[in-house]
Amino acid sequence: MSAAPFVLTACTEETTSEGLYTSLESCIAQTNDSYSCGEAFKQAQAEVEVTAPRYATQEECIAAHGAENCQPRRDAMGHSYFMPLMTGFLVGQMLSNGRTTGLTGAPAFRDRAGNWQRPSATPAGGMYRQGMGGTAMAPISARPDRAPTVSRGGFGSRSGDRGAGA
Repeated sequence: MSAAPFVLTACTEETTSEGLYTSLESCIAQTNDSYSCGEAFKQAQAEVEVTAPRYATQEECIAAHGAENCQPRRDAMGHSYFMPLMTGFLVGQMLSNGRTTGLTGAPAFRDRAGNWQRPSATPAGGMYRQGMGGTAMAPISARPDRAPTVSRGGFGSRSGDRGAGA
């Protein structure tokens, strides 16, 4: 009976693989998978229009991302704003029982200090307001242009915490 949780854990274990790349070429060179890299890059480019930080003034954007990383933009209503350039992209793969079950691409940005960031989940339409400084950003811990690491998750992610007498 005590072995039952371990049997179930093996059947439901999922892994996540995520890599940070500075170009499509570096992704292909690291993964040898031009299709997945291309799809993730396209998805990141589409996401950047929706999730990238938007700033009401150029000064706010420069303060967050540096002068060389800010660009002027206009929305559909003709309002101008500033946003950082996408300087990298994340490729994420969900694996279940050794098979790829999903692929994601997300934009990555550098802050003024050179640290990598991605947009945090924020409600649509709340991207910028005068004096508010843009979209919330979350740090990225992956190192750019290196093979992705694998992290375990799902039902069995804490099985190592159980002792024999628990």
